Amino acid sequence: MALVAVGLILPSSGCFRRKKYENPITKDTQQPDKVLFDKAVRDIEKGRYEVARITLNTLINTYDTSEYLAKAKLAVADSWFREGGSHGLAQAEAEYKDFILFYPTMEESAEAQNKICGIHVKQMEKIDRDTSQALRAEQECRTLLTQFPNSKFAPDAEQKLRDIQEVIAGSEFKVGSFYHRKGSHPAAANRLSGLVNQYPLYSDADEALWMQADSYSRMGNRFKPQAVASYQKIVRDYPLSDYADDAKKRLKELEGEIPEADPVAVARMQYEKENFTKPGMMRKTFGFMARGPDMSAAAKSGTPAMTSLRTGIPVSVPIPTDAQGPGFTDVTIGNPAGAADTTALDKQPDARMTPPAPGSAAAGGAGTAAEGTPAAGTAPAATSNEPLPTNRQFGKPKKEKKPKKQTK
Repeated sequence: MALVAVGLILPSSGCFRRKKYENPITKDTQQPDKVLFDKAVRDIEKGRYEVARITLNTLINTYDTSEYLAKAKLAVADSWFREGGSHGLAQAEAEYKDFILFYPTMEESAEAQNKICGIHVKQMEKIDRDTSQALRAEQECRTLLTQFPNSKFAPDAEQKLRDIQEVIAGSEFKVGSFYHRKGSHPAAANRLSGLVNQYPLYSDADEALWMQADSYSRMGNRFKPQAVASYQKIVRDYPLSDYADDAKKRLKELEGEIPEADPVAVARMQYEKENFTKPGMMRKTFGFMARGPDMSAAAKSGTPAMTSLRTGIPVSVPIPTDAQGPGFTDVTIGNPAGAADTTALDKQPDARMTPPAPGSAAAGGAGTAAEGTPAAGTAPAATSNEPLPTNRQFGKPKKEKKPKKQTK
């Protein structure tokens, strides 16, 4: 027991070692702003983040023309990043975004964007849980690759993007496989089709294609072309897959053409097998206790997807024949049938402004009553000079009180 206790204490003692700051200023000078910056860096390295931020804000507010102003703003964000926690990471992201906004051409802006991506990677959940942080991480890593494509952080961001998309695709795969086991084949085929088209580098894309083809096969002969196309994609794009031989057999049964294997796909799958990193013993043993997902099966090569995942409409949903495409309906604005003249409202007077003709129904006359005589059972029409009758006037007349007899 003593040896186990010592083994647990010794690794934890590394947490108290001083971690050097990544962006120090190497210039040797005794300028006051440089002295303040060096003091803040020492506080960051020793974990005194609040003190470091006070010092850095003093530098920013006092020496607003200092050459170390950009470094100071970046150090404020780094102090929040090192402090960690949900509050600290949120503050760090806000500070990094402010730094990129003020200094977009500096090399440190690419580093700041890379750390924003890392912030969301740290907060990612497992594939069977919420994927909002994974989607945010995918978006921020794509931003780095589009805004800073020539940065030294671009290769790292590209690998992060492959890892993130492995998690997002794994989440979609679990949903699609659930529909497939349940027997909801249109939903399964739709979900798995969107997954494979969006993330072809996913480690289980071949299995997703196999389930997709099986779902189409169970939906009837009308969807035979979709099933054949899915089996052909396995043979052509995933030739080293365990499902390749079975896909060829199914193509023979369905009388479909068996395509040749893509040489680029063969080289990519061979490279992935040679560079696959197996999870360590600690991950296998205590992986269920970890918060983050297992990304060891993510691809190590290939270009990650640069667009967001969009799930389509299942093929079982009928499409209207007069539909104009996604996002359109059959509701239109136009003239009623037979109304060719569009200037009728401009030429003709407004009916609401025309007074009713005498004796008409609008003027109070009845069809069977004589002109000027109110219909039976109706109240007489009021003229403009007379007040309108109230409900009390149409009720029973009140009895007049008899005068009291005077007594002598």
